[in-house]
Amino acid sequence: MAQEANPFESLQEQIDDAAAYLDVRDDVIERLKNPERVLETNLSVEMDDGSIELFRAYRSQFNGDRGPYKGGIRYHPGVTRDEVKALSGWMVYKCAVVDIPYGGGKGGIVIDPKNYSEGELERVSRSFAKELRPFIGVDRDIPAPDVNTGQREMNWIKDTYETLENTTAPGVITGKALTNGGSEGRVEATGRSTMLTAREAFKYLDRDIEGATVAVQGYGNAGSVAAKLIEDLGANVVAVSDSSGGIYDPDGLDTRDVKAFKNETGTVSDYEGTEPLTNEELLTLDVDLLVPAALENAIDGDLAKDVQADIIAEAANGPLTPRADDVLTERDVHVFPDILANAGGVTVSYFEWVQNRQRFYWTEERVNDELERVIVNAFDNLVDAYETHDLPNFRTAAYVVAIQRVVNAYESSGNWP
Repeated sequence: MAQEANPFESLQEQIDDAAAYLDVRDDVIERLKNPERVLETNLSVEMDDGSIELFRAYRSQFNGDRGPYKGGIRYHPGVTRDEVKALSGWMVYKCAVVDIPYGGGKGGIVIDPKNYSEGELERVSRSFAKELRPFIGVDRDIPAPDVNTGQREMNWIKDTYETLENTTAPGVITGKALTNGGSEGRVEATGRSTMLTAREAFKYLDRDIEGATVAVQGYGNAGSVAAKLIEDLGANVVAVSDSSGGIYDPDGLDTRDVKAFKNETGTVSDYEGTEPLTNEELLTLDVDLLVPAALENAIDGDLAKDVQADIIAEAANGPLTPRADDVLTERDVHVFPDILANAGGVTVSYFEWVQNRQRFYWTEERVNDELERVIVNAFDNLVDAYETHDLPNFRTAAYVVAIQRVVNAYESSGNWP
C-alpha cells in the first residue's frame, strides 16, 4: 500500500487543480485550502486495570461558509493532524458537491480499538465528548461515525453531551442507533451512494453494468454494502479484500455470504472456493469496475500504472494520490471521486439531522429515494461541469462545482471583521 502522499497536501493540490478553471481570486482560494481551527487534545483515561493511558485526539473545523461543520470521528492508530485536516477539507467539498447545507469537519483519536475493552472504549469516547463539548452543537458542529466507529460510539457521545448540557439534543451527532434518534437507511448510505455513482457512470459511458466484473478493496461497511448493491444490479463481484488480504473467484462471489463469513471469522480470507490475493493484486485486477473502500493513498503513481480497471468509484476518502490521478487520467481510466461516490453517508446524516430537528422520522424507502435524487442530481451537475469546462477528469469537475458553491456562499456573506 502506498503512503507516499501527505493527505492534506493532496487535498490542497486537488483544490489548486480545480481553481485553475475558475475565475476566483488567489487569496480566496488560499482561504479555502486551510482549516479555520484545529483542536488537539490529550485524553487521560483510566483503563480496566486502574492505570492511566493518554490518547492524542483531534477535531478539525475546516470551513463553515455553507453551514455547520459536519464530519466523522475515526478511531485508528494512524490518525494524524494532517489526516484530520485533509478529511475535514474533503467534507467541505463533499457537502458542496451534493449541495447540502453543511461545512466540513473531522475528528480522530490515535487508538487501535481492537486492543481495548468495551468499557475502556466508552471511557475514551466520553472523555473526547467532554473535550468536544464547547465546539460541537446542533447548529455548530455535528460529528458522525467514521473508521472503527459506529452507532455505539455516537450514542455515547450524544449521551455525554446531553448530560453535561442538561438537555436533549439528538441532532448534536448523527449515525446514531434508531432507538437514539438515528435514521433509517444510514448504515447502508455510503455503500448505496457508491452503487448509485457506479450505476450512473456506466450509463454515462454507455456501458452495461449487468455482467460487469467488479473488485472491492476494503470489505467493511461501505465496501460490503457497495458490493451487495452493485451485485443486485447484475454485476459480477469477483474479488474483495480486507486488511488481512483478499479473495478471488472469476465466476463471482456471493457478496452476502462473504459478509456473513467475515462477521463470523473476522476476515474474508480463507473463504471456501476462492483464490487468495493481496490488496495490491486486487487493485490491479483486470476488471470493469474497481471500488477502493479502505483508507487513503491505496493507489500511488507507481501502482496506478498497473491498474487495469476501466472505471473507479471511490468509496474511501482519498484512496488515490495526486500522481495516481495524473497517471490514470493519461491512461483514460474514468475515476469518479470520493466527494461524490461516498457522499451518501453525509447526505443521510443530513436527513437524520433534519428528522431530529423536526422530531418527525422518515421511512427507509423515503430516505433511499431522497438519497438517490441527491446523488443523481450531483452526478448530472458533475458531468455538466466536465463537459462545459472541457476538464481533464471527473475529480476536477467535482471540485469545480463544489468550490464555486463555497465561494458563492463566502462572497455573498462578506468577510468579517
